[in-house]
Amino acid sequence: MLKSSLVFAILLFICTGLTGQEYLTKKDVSSKVLKYYNEARSALNQQNHKIALEALDKALKKTPNFIDAQLMKADILLQIKHFAEAEKAFEKAILLAPDYASLMYFLLAEAEMNLEKYGEAVTHLEAFLASEKISERRKAQAQQLLTNAQFAAEAVKNPVPFNPVSLGEAINTARPEYLPSLTANGELLVYTSRVDGRHEDIFFSESSDSGWVKGQPLSALNTPGNDSSPSIAANGQSMAFARDNRETSFDLYFAEQKAGRWTEPGRLPYPVSTKAWESQPCLSADGRELFFVSDRQGGKGQLDIWVCTRQPDGKWGAPANLGKPINTDLNEQAPFLHPDGQTLYFMSKGHPGMGAYDLYFSRRNENGEWSTPQNLGYPVNTINNEGALIVSLDGSTAYFDTDKLGPTGKYQEMGNADLFSFELHEAARPLPVTYVQAKVRDADTRRPLEAQVSFVKLEHSRTFLEAMTDEKGQFLTVLPLGENYALNVSKPGYLFYSENFALEKITSIQEPFILDIRLRKVPTETSQLQKNKPIILKNIFFDTGSADLLPTSITELEKLQQLLEDHPNLHIQINGHTDNVGQPEDNLVLSEARAKAVSDYLVEKGIGVERLQYKGFGEGRPIATNDTAEGRQTNRRTEFEVIK
Repeated sequence: MLKSSLVFAILLFICTGLTGQEYLTKKDVSSKVLKYYNEARSALNQQNHKIALEALDKALKKTPNFIDAQLMKADILLQIKHFAEAEKAFEKAILLAPDYASLMYFLLAEAEMNLEKYGEAVTHLEAFLASEKISERRKAQAQQLLTNAQFAAEAVKNPVPFNPVSLGEAINTARPEYLPSLTANGELLVYTSRVDGRHEDIFFSESSDSGWVKGQPLSALNTPGNDSSPSIAANGQSMAFARDNRETSFDLYFAEQKAGRWTEPGRLPYPVSTKAWESQPCLSADGRELFFVSDRQGGKGQLDIWVCTRQPDGKWGAPANLGKPINTDLNEQAPFLHPDGQTLYFMSKGHPGMGAYDLYFSRRNENGEWSTPQNLGYPVNTINNEGALIVSLDGSTAYFDTDKLGPTGKYQEMGNADLFSFELHEAARPLPVTYVQAKVRDADTRRPLEAQVSFVKLEHSRTFLEAMTDEKGQFLTVLPLGENYALNVSKPGYLFYSENFALEKITSIQEPFILDIRLRKVPTETSQLQKNKPIILKNIFFDTGSADLLPTSITELEKLQQLLEDHPNLHIQINGHTDNVGQPEDNLVLSEARAKAVSDYLVEKGIGVERLQYKGFGEGRPIATNDTAEGRQTNRRTEFEVIK
């Protein structure tokens, strides 16, 4: 739901002295001409622009130098967006009476901005700002317009690559479509559409080999009221959206999928939803942050971007205003935080741009501070409204809504908006990311398991994400590059599974990781030990050629410790392995020392020494070729197996 600012303003022309001038005012014209002028004023008060223009043309035909009529005609043409005619009318008024009303220079510049005559607009705005007796409000408007004109004049000289392609008839209809959202794997698109001129519903479409399938209303979430601005989670299993269940405002709602069906949406309570207007939510890929737009008190402008953080108990904390440099005195809308967790895209009227709503991006540093927003450039941004933008996981494709026809409703600044995609130019792309998509199953029965999933950033042992697989045993997690991650999948009664994602030195887009994880039950009988295979501990690390455990091993060691504490009758053997580099006897000694280091750690943490054995196998049991660096790395491993 896009909420508009005040569209119409009362324009007051303040006259200067008239004696001895070549133009005539309403005080000087004949009664018949004045009658035409008053007819025009009356028609204008009733928003009947056609009748008003006809009356003014009659007045000007009889008295071409009637300045009040000329200015009213120019103003009406500007209001009805006949910009070329408005420009000519204002230029004629200025030629007739250059000192009569300074405001005509400002209005002429507005027409020229819409005609993309940015240099001329700069000249006339500077003339307006040099005049006296300008209100502070009008001066601020003129300064903002001047900043935009100066920016636009340079932007058109340095266009960015831009070739928008419609998402096609399956998505775009005679109705407006806007505010898109996409799952991390790019397979599910959700968006807003107006089904009867004003009523908003959430629609969805799935990708296929031939493109998007025909969009359908998401009946499980739609109501007779307005349901809009969906933000689908990266894994497609939850969604935040806006719902208008009152006469005057929107609140934020949240729904999840259970057993393939959407649950009954719940309103996010105070302090997220208030008596103010809240809409356009954006869920971060890790599910910890919720960005949204509100006109609540405490903001920088009428519409600002806010953010709240999910607390350990699952509730959302008090929202905080993003503040400067993101929010301005004017409107900011449609926040989208890319799955990289650092790049925020949004639309704004308050930053230097081409006019109306432009699209911008800003990056968050390690201290949580946002950089000065950057305009996406021309011709991505134009004098028209450019609406909500999202970016694919790989950062190369952007999706956005744009209009050409203007507003259609009180709160709707986008007109007949449609959804488009385009290749995003390099400078505006987010940081590279990848994703892990997995299915967790019982190793014996192959049935899906609801299991605990934990991702940890290894450098500082910080938890990145904790979640549960769904009823199908599935999970999907986005991983920003530039970090090393440990994955642990566990379930009571089962041996855990671990994986390592070494992404610290990778700077280019990677293929996603697709995993089929088989959890094995903890053996309860001696007969079960025969089919028990070693569990590779993929996040146990040592210094090169050393048996000294690195700090990045702590996360995995704690998981192994917890397993032994949860199953006090379990006895295990720690196995050490190396590649074939070096002498075999040296490798055998090193592998046993490393296995012993793991055993010693567990003993120090209170695990009985009688429950632990350790053994080194050197290079004798490779599980990959030693002819490649990747194979040798795989062979250098630590594992454990249940022996009792």
